Amino acid sequence: MSELLRQQIEKITLLSDAEFDYVLSHFVKKKFKKHQFVVQEGEHVTYDYFILNGCLKSYFTDHNGKEHILQFGMQDWWITDYQAYYEQSTASINVDCIEASELLCLSLQNREKLCSEMHKIEHFFRKKTNKHNVALQQRILSLLSHNAKEKYEQLMQLHPQLFQKVPKQLIAAYLGVTRETLSRLNSSSK
Repeated sequence: MSELLRQQIEKITLLSDAEFDYVLSHFVKKKFKKHQFVVQEGEHVTYDYFILNGCLKSYFTDHNGKEHILQFGMQDWWITDYQAYYEQSTASINVDCIEASELLCLSLQNREKLCSEMHKIEHFFRKKTNKHNVALQQRILSLLSHNAKEKYEQLMQLHPQLFQKVPKQLIAAYLGVTRETLSRLNSSSK
C-alpha cells in the first residue's frame, strides 16, 4: 500500500528505491475503525495523514450542533487540521473515519527534516501545498457564488467516487443543503 505514496510523489519528482525507503521510514502506519477520530477538536494535532485506503471527513460543529463538512478524504489524499498541524496547536476541527481507514502519518518534525535533507521532497510538498491552496480557493468561490445545483454538479464532475462512498446526509452537509434538497438534485440530474 505504501506504493500509493511513492506513486503520488513520483507524479512530481522521481525517487530511487533507497530515497523512497528513507522517506517512508519517517511515516507511521496506523489503522482506524469506522467513526474513530483521527483528529479531535481541542486535542493536539501530531500528524498530517496520507490515506492508503478508507474515507474520512474533516468538519466542525457550530454552537447549534450543526455539522459543517470542510473536506472529504479518500485513497491517495491528505487530510488533517492544517492550522493546528503547522502551528503545533490544538485542533479546531474534527477528522473522523466514514469507513475503516489505513493511514500513513507524518509528524511536522519529520516533514521538516525530510524537506531540509531532500530537495526532491521539499519540492513535492511545495507543489502539493500549491494544489491544496488552489483547491481551497475554488471551494470557497464555489460556496460563495454557486447555487445548490451548480455545487452538486461540480462535485459530481470532480469527485463522482464520493457518491459511492459517502452517505447522502454527509454530501448534503458538505454542499450546505438539506438531505431533501440533495435528493431533488440527485433525481433531477438523472
